Amino acid sequence: MIIPALDLIDGKVVRLHQGDYGQQRDYGSDPLPRLQDYASQGATVLHLVDLTGAKDPAKRQIPLLKTLLNGVEAIVQVGGGIRTRDDVKALLDAGASRVVVGSTAVKAPDEVKKWFSEFGAEAIVLALDVRIDAANRKEIAISGWQEAAGVTLEEVIAQFAPVGLKHVLCTDISRDGTLSGSNVALYKEVTARYPEIAFQSSGGIGNIEDIAALRDSGVQGVIVGRALLEGKFTVSEAIACWQNA
Repeated sequence: MIIPALDLIDGKVVRLHQGDYGQQRDYGSDPLPRLQDYASQGATVLHLVDLTGAKDPAKRQIPLLKTLLNGVEAIVQVGGGIRTRDDVKALLDAGASRVVVGSTAVKAPDEVKKWFSEFGAEAIVLALDVRIDAANRKEIAISGWQEAAGVTLEEVIAQFAPVGLKHVLCTDISRDGTLSGSNVALYKEVTARYPEIAFQSSGGIGNIEDIAALRDSGVQGVIVGRALLEGKFTVSEAIACWQNA
């Protein structure tokens, strides 16, 4: 499925280039109408990133997120600096269907495994962002991609398989925000290896052909952010392309 995404800083819709807060594009202060438009075009899953909360969890935009979550009929997954069990609970209580957990899953896996037990595997998406070297080693990057975690994608998946890992949002960092196409080979490889996991692709979608290229990749969701904001295609066009597989 097509998963439209919005990144939010202080109530504004923004995009960061490869996670850099210093390279920020603003797309207006109208996240709710955008989400409602995406849903009206047929999007059944939406993705929100609270970049303000990612930088400072004390400033998490809970009132805004509640307004957005209550304003659309869709499954909405929310991420951005999820560090504690209370962060997860606050977002689920605010109306999120799923909470996206990134760096904390790598830094404190035993803690995050407890969240799977408490909230259920359906409620948690692991966001695993990778840098891929010439030997195809998929090194996880954490803390807004500033740090190499010293573990691979495969190692993290192996850690969480026993608690029923179901959803993985996998980003090839080199493609993020570039509109240069997805890493189709990466997704073909991981979906074949882990058929029990619903992978979401993220990073690089620039045109409708990039969606078409992912149709046979095995991913179950395609995160699309900047291309929609810049009018490269519409949600309904993307869904039509995806369903023509």
